[in-house]
Amino acid sequence: MDERTAKLTLKNISKTFYDRQGEHPTIADVSFEVYDNEFLVILGPGLCGKTVLLNAVAGLERPTSGHVFLNGRELHGTDPTICMVFQKKAIFPWKTVMQNVEFGPKMRGVPKAERRKTAQKFIDLVGLQNFENSFPHELSGGMKQRVGIARAYANDPELLILDEPFGALDAQTRYSMQDEIIRIWKSEKKTIIFVTNNIEEALYLGDRIVLLSRQPASVKEIYSIGLPRPRDMLSADFLELREKISANMDITV
Repeated sequence: MDERTAKLTLKNISKTFYDRQGEHPTIADVSFEVYDNEFLVILGPGLCGKTVLLNAVAGLERPTSGHVFLNGRELHGTDPTICMVFQKKAIFPWKTVMQNVEFGPKMRGVPKAERRKTAQKFIDLVGLQNFENSFPHELSGGMKQRVGIARAYANDPELLILDEPFGALDAQTRYSMQDEIIRIWKSEKKTIIFVTNNIEEALYLGDRIVLLSRQPASVKEIYSIGLPRPRDMLSADFLELREKISANMDITV
C-alpha cells in the first residue's frame, strides 16, 4: 500500500453528454489518487476525454457520477485552491504582464504592495523580469505561457492543472518549457496534474503516468517512473519505457 498523502482523490468518475442523437459517454469510471507535491501526468490519445476529466476535477464540469476529494474534502464545484493553465493562452490581452499575474490576488482583495511583491516573485521565477510592463501581443508564445504559469502560482494553489500547455509551441520552445516547468515545480513544491498526448513529454516530466484509453476514457494503466532527473530521452531506460507505454496506448482513428 502506498503510504504517501493523497492530495486529490478521484472515485469512479464518469461523464455522459446527451443531445438529440442520444448518449455520448466521454469518461468511464475513472479512479486514481494524486499525491502531495507529485508531478502526475495524464496521458491519452487525442479527443479521449482528458480535458473533460480535468474540468470535472476543477469543478467546471459536473460528472454524471463519481466523486472528487481534495485533502479528504469532497468538492461540489469550483474551488479557489485549484488553478488551471490551458493550451490556449488565457491571459488578458489588454493587461500588462504584471497586471495579469497580480489579477487573482487583486480579486481577493490583497493590498497592492503585497500583491505586487507576490506577482514580482513569480514573474522572476518564470524568467520574465524586465517584461513586467509588456502586453501579451509583445510576447512570444512561450513567454505567454510563462505569464499563465506565473499567474496560476500567484494564486497559491493547492493543485495546479496544466492542460496540454505546450501543445501549440514549436519543438525547441516546448523542450525549453518542459525544463522550466520542472524547475518551477521543484522550487515551489506544488502538486501538479499535467495533461498531454505526447509519450516523450509524459516520460520526461512525470513522477507517475496515468494512461487513459480512447473515448470513453478509462484508466488503462498507471506507471511509476523511477528515472532520475534530469532525464535523458535517449537513454536505454527511457526508450524501454517509451516502447512499453507506446505498445499499450490506444491509437485514435
